Amino acid sequence: MRLARRHPRAAPPWIAATATAIGVLLLVPLVGVLVEALGTDSRTVRRVLSGPLLPTLLIHTVELTAIVSIGCGVLGLGSAWLVERTDLPFRRLFAVLLVAPLAVPEFVASYSWVSLAPSVQGLWGASLVMTLSLYPLVFLPVAASLRRSDPAVDEVARSLGVGSVRRFCTITLPSVSRALVGGTLLIGLYMLGEYGAFALLRYRTFATAIYTQYKTLDSNTASALTLVLCLIGVVLLMGESRVGRRGQALRESGRPAARSRLGRATPVAVIGVVALCVLGIGVPIGSIVHWMVRGSSTTLPPASVVSTTIESLKLGGIAALIATLLAVPVAVMAVRHRSRLSSTIERSAYLDRALPGIAIGLTLVTVAVHQFRSLYQTTTMLEIAYVILFFPLALVSVRSAVARVPVSLDDAARALGASPFRVLRRVIVPLVLPGLAAAATLVWLSATTELTATLLLRPTGLKTLATQFWVYTTGLAYGAAAPYAAIMIATSMVPVLLLFRLGRASAGRTKRSEAFR
Repeated sequence: MRLARRHPRAAPPWIAATATAIGVLLLVPLVGVLVEALGTDSRTVRRVLSGPLLPTLLIHTVELTAIVSIGCGVLGLGSAWLVERTDLPFRRLFAVLLVAPLAVPEFVASYSWVSLAPSVQGLWGASLVMTLSLYPLVFLPVAASLRRSDPAVDEVARSLGVGSVRRFCTITLPSVSRALVGGTLLIGLYMLGEYGAFALLRYRTFATAIYTQYKTLDSNTASALTLVLCLIGVVLLMGESRVGRRGQALRESGRPAARSRLGRATPVAVIGVVALCVLGIGVPIGSIVHWMVRGSSTTLPPASVVSTTIESLKLGGIAALIATLLAVPVAVMAVRHRSRLSSTIERSAYLDRALPGIAIGLTLVTVAVHQFRSLYQTTTMLEIAYVILFFPLALVSVRSAVARVPVSLDDAARALGASPFRVLRRVIVPLVLPGLAAAATLVWLSATTELTATLLLRPTGLKTLATQFWVYTTGLAYGAAAPYAAIMIATSMVPVLLLFRLGRASAGRTKRSEAFR
C-alpha cells in the first residue's frame, strides 16, 4: 500500500507577510550593489577590468584563500580528532582552549603579531595570522560531527585488523566531509570581507582596495570592485551549497566511539596542541599584557574606556535581539511551511553571507544619502547594517532549533483549538529557547567587534571598542590600543564559552534521546 504523501501546510498570512518583508529588507544590499554597479561609468569599468589592479587582487585572494583554507582544514581536523577520538590528556581543557581564538577578532590578532614582530606581514604573515584565528571554524563543526557520528563502521574495521591510518582516511574523513569542507568555505567568505587584519598586515585585498577607493572619493572604482568581490562571494556560497547537498550524510548514534590510544605519540600530540593554543590565544593575550605594562595605556581616562565598552555592548545587544526575533518567522516558514516563497526568502537571507561588510556598508551609505537622508550617519542605520550582516548567523541557529521540534506537537496544539500565533508562542518558542540563545550570542559576539561597516556608518562622535582600537593602532599607539583589545577579548570570551557549552549540551541531549528510542 502506498502511503499518502504529507504536503506542507500553508503558512498563516501573518507569518508569510512578516517573512516576506524580512526577505525584502535583506535583499536591499544585494540590489544596491547591482544598481550601483550598473550606474558606474563604462570607462571606469573597462579601466578596472583591464588594468593591473584586478589581476593583482584576484591572485592575492586565490593564494591567501588556498593557503588559509588548507591550513585551517589540517589544524581543525587534526585537533578535533585528537580531542574527540583519542585518549589525549586534558581533552576538556584543550577543547576550550582550541575554541578560544574565536574570541580574538582578526584585526586584534594581526595587531598582536605586528606590534611584537613587524616582519609578520605580506602573504605569509597574513596566512599565519588568519589560519591561527579561523581554524576553530573547522574545529567546531568537525568535533561536533565526530561526537555524533555512529562508531559502528569504525569498530567493525578495527575488529578486522584495519590500521588506524587507513580507518581515518576511509571511514572518519568521509563521515566529517560536510563539516570539513563547509567550514573551509565559510573561512573563504570571512576572508573576503576582512579589512582591518589585512590593512595592518600590509596585504592588499579587495576589501582594502575598496576602502581606499572610497576614502579617496573614487566611488566608481569602489563600486566596480565591490561587484567583483560580491560575485566571488556568490561563487563560494554556491560551492558551500553544493557540498551541503552532495556530502556524505552523517549517521548519528547515541553511544560514544571507542578512543584510540596514542601510546608513544602522546607527547608529540600534547606538544602540538599546546603549541597551537599558545600561538592562537597565547600570543594575542601576551602581546596585550606586554603593551599594557610597557606602553602608554595609562594615559587613557578610565571613563572613556568604560563608556566605549557600554556603547559597544549596547549596540551589539540591540542587533542580537532584533536579528534573533526576525529569524523566528523566517525559520518557522522555512521548516514548517515549505514552498517556493519560503525557499526564496531563505536563500535571500543566506545571500548576505556572500556580501562582505564593506559592500553592505557602502550600499547602505548610498541608500541613505540618496533615499533616506535622515538616516545617514545615525545609530539606526548602523543597527540595520549589523542586523543584515549577521542575520544569517541567527537564522542558522534558529532554523536548526525549530527543525528539532516535532511537528506532532504543532498538530496536537492545533487540534485543541490553538491559533497559529498561540502555537508559535506557547509551543515552538519555549522549545527553541536554547537555539534562540545561541543565535543571539553569535550575533552579539560578531556585532560588538565589527569594524569595517562601523567605520563607514557610525555617527560622528560615536565610539566603539573596535573603532577606538583602530584609531590608536593606525597611529602606532599600541599601548593605548591594548585596553580596548583586552576588553574585546574579555567580552567575546563569554559568548564563545557559552556557545561551546550550548553545543556540548545539545550533543548530550541528542545522545540521550537516541538512547531511549
